[in-house]
Amino acid sequence: METRELRYFVAVAEEEHFGRAAQRLGMAQPPLSRAISQLERRLGVGLLERTSRGARPTEAGRVLLREARAVLDAVEAAERRTRRAASGSPALVLVAKAGASSELLAKLLDAYAGEPEAVPVDVVLCGVGEQERLLRDGRGDVALLHQPFDATAGFDVERLGTEGQVVVLPAGHPLTARDHVRMADLEDLPGLPLPRWPCPDGSYPDGPGPRVRDQTQLMQLVSLGRACVVIPESARVQLRDGLAAVPVLDAPLVTTVIAWPPHSRSRALAALVRTATRL
Repeated sequence: METRELRYFVAVAEEEHFGRAAQRLGMAQPPLSRAISQLERRLGVGLLERTSRGARPTEAGRVLLREARAVLDAVEAAERRTRRAASGSPALVLVAKAGASSELLAKLLDAYAGEPEAVPVDVVLCGVGEQERLLRDGRGDVALLHQPFDATAGFDVERLGTEGQVVVLPAGHPLTARDHVRMADLEDLPGLPLPRWPCPDGSYPDGPGPRVRDQTQLMQLVSLGRACVVIPESARVQLRDGLAAVPVLDAPLVTTVIAWPPHSRSRALAALVRTATRL
């Protein structure tokens, strides 16, 4: 298979329509249809269910879509890292979710700066669920991820710590008088729905509340009495005035890991990982 064919297939599978995919790719529809048909003949399987309204991936097509995204991310990552290597900049790009693992991140950067093989670290703070994507496509060299929410397949990882979760509520809410709550207590909480996350794979628990992209936006909604949220316990140290946190006994445990591409041979990155595991 060629990367060109994979890009064509991903566009059609994501758009579920040949016409929209052709427009997205900047090409005519007939050669796009021929290329997909040729790919199906070569593989010996049907990749798309074609109807009068569009085209949906078959079971085999869904497998190829997942694999093709990973392949294209790897190609894009190779291009980015090659250009960065040619630029002569030795900096590492560390990706983390904004508002998460802040205390660990601060300690890590301070401790790493004292390592003999340390290089400058550019920190990229991103929205919910975006760290994995930035690491896969080469915009990051290393990332702090959180299991079970972030996928780590295909990365080398080291576990850094596991913790419980708390629910963040407006101060003065009746539930804040309790020592703990359970997830069932938070279902259909009047006026304080759990948020909806921008994660198409559903890895973050999705609620009926407002759609959010980052912790800052979310905490403001909680302060306004428009939502509640379940987050790792370590994040409670950053809570602003007017918010309170209560442990959630049956919420999934969250494990923070440091992750990096398995083919990396960077001594500076190895030193950063060693520092993180020591902390």
